[in-house]
Amino acid sequence: MFDSLEMNINFKDMKRLILIALSTVVVLSSGYASDGVYSTQTNGSAFTYRKIKNNAFQPGEKLTYRLHYGIIDAAIATLEVKSTDKKIKERELLHVVAKGKSIGSFNWFFKVDDHYESYIDAESLFPWVFIRRVNEGGYKINQNYTFIQNKGKVKEGDKEYKAPYNVQDMISSYYYARTLDFSNAQEGDIFEFESFVDGEVYPLKIKFLGRETIKLKQGKFRALKFCPVVQVDRIFKDEDDLTVWISDDENKIPLMAKASILVGSIKMELIDYEGIKNPISKK
Repeated sequence: MFDSLEMNINFKDMKRLILIALSTVVVLSSGYASDGVYSTQTNGSAFTYRKIKNNAFQPGEKLTYRLHYGIIDAAIATLEVKSTDKKIKERELLHVVAKGKSIGSFNWFFKVDDHYESYIDAESLFPWVFIRRVNEGGYKINQNYTFIQNKGKVKEGDKEYKAPYNVQDMISSYYYARTLDFSNAQEGDIFEFESFVDGEVYPLKIKFLGRETIKLKQGKFRALKFCPVVQVDRIFKDEDDLTVWISDDENKIPLMAKASILVGSIKMELIDYEGIKNPISKK
């Protein structure tokens, strides 16, 4: 089975799967409506520090997930919000650390050791610094992005890229999106978002599918259901082969995600949480 999977999904495909899964988790946002499509990017002709009301998360929050490939426990991932004394441009920061490691027999096939860090503006909830250290089956990525938000630029060493004001990175996107209001979302609404990924501005879109009650090992939860608008190709058979459920409360925590791919299925499930800011939607 592992040999067959390796033949069908190369390292590039694995990276795409990770990005699409991430978009499912983080691209949950609202804004100004136009024919059921919502754009959340705030790009004016001049930069100003926005003020985001955050009642979703706080320093000390730690979320733990287990990732399954079929019946195999494949990996453990954590997302942790930390306080920090560091400042950039005299701005208060939050330090977010995300880690993912393969476990058990999955290490024999595809060993994963991923580490991400983002220093996020505590008031505007955009990134100033993004650090990525990835080792996936021997394929390594080392990235250090400096976001010059007031100039609409991102730097990586000697390279400089143009980016929209208030652009997000892979980690800060998720936390910014959790501060937004879904109370008026209608089934079929599509939400748009932009994040700077791998040297380019990556457009992400996700569709709201409604509200459900789901059952996890932790119990039953009220949830908001979404799917990303993905390209149907040799990884996904259908447009709705990736689905995510978010806690229907002020925390907006991803509870579960499921992906059907051409060579199997992937499931991510919340297995532990601590330091959350509000009561969770557990029934």
